[in-house]
Amino acid sequence: MHEVIWHGRGGQGVVVAAQILAEAAYLEGFKGVTSAPTFGPERRGAPLTASTRIAENPIRTFAQIEMADITVILDDSLFGVVDILGRVRKGGLVIINTTQPLTNFKVAADFGLASVDAAGVALKQHLIKEGAPVVNTPMLGAFARAAGMISLENLEKALRGKLSREAVFKNFAAVKAAYEATVIREQ
Repeated sequence: MHEVIWHGRGGQGVVVAAQILAEAAYLEGFKGVTSAPTFGPERRGAPLTASTRIAENPIRTFAQIEMADITVILDDSLFGVVDILGRVRKGGLVIINTTQPLTNFKVAADFGLASVDAAGVALKQHLIKEGAPVVNTPMLGAFARAAGMISLENLEKALRGKLSREAVFKNFAAVKAAYEATVIREQ
């Protein structure tokens, strides 16, 4: 089983990204997929998480994920606010939306590490909501590239199930651009 924790801020689409990943994983042929938000007193801008479980067989666990195999960070400023690395299993994969070089992050060499400027991708694709770049779908592209579990084709199908036709076009363009722009640290 692959357990994924999404870290972001209220309004960034963390919950939607976790749901789209679950749908894409199902379309990819995984028999067990779940997606769950973590609710609390969230408000726009407040740190929050969502999770996705992906497995070859049906999943019978519905508790919150304590330790992830993969963590996706939609806002790199969360490193100073949340213990992100404390919730990733040793040897796990960390995917960050950032403009900073990977060397700026204190992530041990035994972790996989990838990054993409999802905000920059969103701006280039004119993917903006309420004046802010939409980073959740570009991070799906980064996930596809770094984790290697989900195809772009199935991400596009999952987007079609969640968004309007016009929104699918813009969001999938951002997914593909982020996929291409993702930088993966050599191990």
